[in-house]
Amino acid sequence: MFKKAKKFDLNPKFFKFFLIPIVLVSTPLFNNIKDAKAGLEFQWDQNSGYKRLKWFMKENKRNFRNKIYFFLRPYDRKTGLLKIELAIPKTFKRKIETKNISFCKVKIGGFENRTKCLEDIPSDIEINTEESGLRLVKIYPYRPIPSNKESYAIVLKVVNPKKRGLYQFHSYGQPQGQSVSTYLGSSTIVID
Repeated sequence: MFKKAKKFDLNPKFFKFFLIPIVLVSTPLFNNIKDAKAGLEFQWDQNSGYKRLKWFMKENKRNFRNKIYFFLRPYDRKTGLLKIELAIPKTFKRKIETKNISFCKVKIGGFENRTKCLEDIPSDIEINTEESGLRLVKIYPYRPIPSNKESYAIVLKVVNPKKRGLYQFHSYGQPQGQSVSTYLGSSTIVID
């Protein structure tokens, strides 16, 4: 008359077939949680005169060899530049030599491409240390950098600092026809 309701037993075959593969597949997903990158950039000075510049670095871990690109895109420079200065913060405690600094025409990478220098721009490079501990990298290209649609980059080959933190680099440029450098923008890099 009445059908007998089947009782659902927890069978070991059920665990083998469904539960074990789910655990094995999901385990690698939990391994890289700490590597999530935030889409925010913190700045100390949030006034209207601040301009954020694009940058890229290959490695953000402490004491690792690194290559840092500080980009000067077409809309970051209004006129041709005779001189470019990069102010390195005094908290970025690593030895920087002129042989490890270059200035080049760059192709900015993205999802499918890598960032790479297309052509080295011949230039003289100086490193000045001020009494306050601030280091200035001064780049004097042999020919003025034009205000065209090409991107340029200052490339630093350094070992990352021992301390974690945010390091804010400021860029200045001397336009053609002027005798003083003007503010181009700032880049804040993160060392984990």
